[in-house]
Amino acid sequence: MSLLAGRVAVVTGASRGIGAAIATRLRSDGAIVVRLARTLQAARNGAGLDIPCDVTSEAEVERAATEAEGEFGAPDFLVSNAGAFMLAPLTATSLPEFEQQWAVNARGPFLVARAFLPAMRAAGRGRHIAIGSVSDYRAFPENAAYASSKFALRGLHEVLREEFRESGIRFTLISPGPTDTAAWDAVNPDERGGFIPRRGMLRPDDVADAVHYVATSPSRVDIDWIRLGPA
Repeated sequence: MSLLAGRVAVVTGASRGIGAAIATRLRSDGAIVVRLARTLQAARNGAGLDIPCDVTSEAEVERAATEAEGEFGAPDFLVSNAGAFMLAPLTATSLPEFEQQWAVNARGPFLVARAFLPAMRAAGRGRHIAIGSVSDYRAFPENAAYASSKFALRGLHEVLREEFRESGIRFTLISPGPTDTAAWDAVNPDERGGFIPRRGMLRPDDVADAVHYVATSPSRVDIDWIRLGPA
């Protein structure tokens, strides 16, 4: 019997890269998956749903939560994965670029948590899994916008653990190192010194496996933080 049969997972940023891999991994083990992403068309995906949603929009996130919970009730797993990535020195980072990183990487997870966690608390169960980055705990050059937004995500994770401590919800932050997705296309790390070549990076499935590990752990187990990195 599938470990996640009948369990409901909401995954943001689920149309490609790490989010798509997470959705596929959970669905392969029987989960009903609600995929949220800006580029999705509203549709059924097997037993689950695809819902177009820009996580930086309060109205769209609340609409998605209402639709998902109206169909399936409170999710068992809320995977806050949607993210944005850029590299630029401080002096070459425009204010709109800085604000966009924060909108997706910090505002988005805040809005998603605020929309979905009340129903999970009322149900007295569930796991909130945030996908961070090596840059949520380690500083690198050219990361002023990206890393500061990911450090904010880590702060949100820590606060949620405290505010929902007696709720029955478990909170996990997964911080992957460089992962080979389309986000690296504009950087071309194979041709730049100081970067791991793409062939040596993690794969999206590696992160999906970590999410699956958290999702299938007994509810009595609290997994606060997972760091993943290339060997």
